[in-house]
Amino acid sequence: MEKCLAPSILSADFGILKEQLETIDEAGAQYVHFDVMDGVFVPSISFGLPVLRTIRKYTDRLFDVHLMIVNPENYVKEFAEAGADIITVHAEACKHLDATIDLIKSCGVMAGVAINPATPISEITHVLEKVDMVLVMTVNPGFGGQSLIPYTLDKVRELSVLARQKKLKIDIEVDGGINMNTIEDVLEAGANIIVAGSAVFNGDIKSNTEALLAKME
Repeated sequence: MEKCLAPSILSADFGILKEQLETIDEAGAQYVHFDVMDGVFVPSISFGLPVLRTIRKYTDRLFDVHLMIVNPENYVKEFAEAGADIITVHAEACKHLDATIDLIKSCGVMAGVAINPATPISEITHVLEKVDMVLVMTVNPGFGGQSLIPYTLDKVRELSVLARQKKLKIDIEVDGGINMNTIEDVLEAGANIIVAGSAVFNGDIKSNTEALLAKME
């Protein structure tokens, strides 16, 4: 599977977001990651549809929308219409995960399923053949700047092995605590879509993006 960097705009400066998006584009990042938080499923509140709609016109990168919200099925259609290319919902937040994935697909966008660090891979094996991507959270969701939880790498390895055994063409995404010191570990474990927030937007964005991409080659 192709390796792609997904800078998380949760760590961006929203006062100059257009310029920062242009910088990560020019540096070669393939995705833009949106951490949508509702203050219920996770402690924090971040941003939502207006931000997505506003910046869609400034970049043609793949919009990777991570819904950390309860009842995500109520918002799938709106996020798809606002410009999402892939919508990822949490297994823990969906009463009817299978139906929610079908809804995402019916909107003409790719579907992803996310699991928190303490949720086992076994909780999502029944939907793996239906999704385009699995997001393994490598920190507990809700805040940027956390350190990667080591045992989550075992989950990435388990998922990678399972995907090969079942001959599934799914991307494996990781989110949380990814930086120059941990990126090689998650890649070795089998991840190919790498979310990075602080590691991209703290400091020189262009240099940070290029350095992370170099590690992914």
